[in-house]
Amino acid sequence: MSSAPKPEMIAQWRHHLQDEADATFLYRRLSDHEPNQKKKDLYWRMSDVEDRHTEAWRQVFKEYDIPFKEPRPSLKSRFLAWVGSHFGAEVLLSFLLREEGKEVKSYLELYQNSEPGRSKETALRLAKESAGHAETLSGIADIEGEPWHNADSGGFVRNVVYGFNDGLTANFGLVAGVIGAAVEPHMILVTGVAGTIADALSMGSSGYLAAKSEQEVYAYEIEMERTEIQLMPELETEELALIYQARGIDREQAEELAQDVMSDPERALEEKVREELKIGEPHATPMQEAWITGSATAVGAFIPVVPFLLMSGATAMWTSFAISMLSHFAVGAARSLFTGRSIFRSGGDMLVVGFGVALGGYLVGDLMVRWLM
Repeated sequence: MSSAPKPEMIAQWRHHLQDEADATFLYRRLSDHEPNQKKKDLYWRMSDVEDRHTEAWRQVFKEYDIPFKEPRPSLKSRFLAWVGSHFGAEVLLSFLLREEGKEVKSYLELYQNSEPGRSKETALRLAKESAGHAETLSGIADIEGEPWHNADSGGFVRNVVYGFNDGLTANFGLVAGVIGAAVEPHMILVTGVAGTIADALSMGSSGYLAAKSEQEVYAYEIEMERTEIQLMPELETEELALIYQARGIDREQAEELAQDVMSDPERALEEKVREELKIGEPHATPMQEAWITGSATAVGAFIPVVPFLLMSGATAMWTSFAISMLSHFAVGAARSLFTGRSIFRSGGDMLVVGFGVALGGYLVGDLMVRWLM
């Protein structure tokens, strides 16, 4: 027998033992209340598998002579079973998919971190079976892809629009605030310029960190996919064949093509990353993201300040208000490219937001002056 497990490893085993017992209970209750016979049978078979998972963890504890309490359904699983029995299993599918997805990822990580022995073998077997459950649930929910992967990306135009919007809104409110405080004209200009610089640096650094985090997430997902290709080649081959069939390739040819691709692990990884995870070439490096977002923010933030460089007094104030409001409408219209909403509705919403920011900033500035005086 391998060396005694560490306390944190035992804690993970207890967590998985309870999770599997909860899943057994939940799938059996869903099966009991499912009117569709095909789905009823699927849930019952899944509960049987989860029951075997629970027994597998019992055996791990027994092998290492570690005491454990017999798991009972948790309050969470009882509540979910009640929801499923009263409102139908369909309302729980998204939750169940996430849970199975988390199990796959957790078991693969446990496999990688465990020493040779029953627990390592158990983790690998349960990862494969949990992946099968996830695929079954995906079929019921008519969802493609693996639920344990979460990859999304943005783009250049999106960063420009949202950076511009943040700078414009934040600095517009700041300028309105100092106007409400009735400070000297040169102080409005100084405050506006300082706000522009601060907003640009803040958003630029946020863009940098976001892009860096995204790269790290993608690297992790790709490495996880590499591990799945190594440890679950049959499942990955089947998934690749289904992807090809979705393109219109007949089943036999799709299976042959998948087998051919899977014969080269690196080629298989490249294909899975592109077709399943939808991860392509990065749009920009973290530093490029910082410059794009920071520059767009600076441009937006500088708009309310420009009139105070060219004009003075009430003329500068009203001009700043007018061009800022028009800019809010424009950026709202631009955002409709990503939200799918009407240009006028999206622009109108941003117009209201801009007005609210200006009014709020002005009133705060005015109240602060009255309170201090």
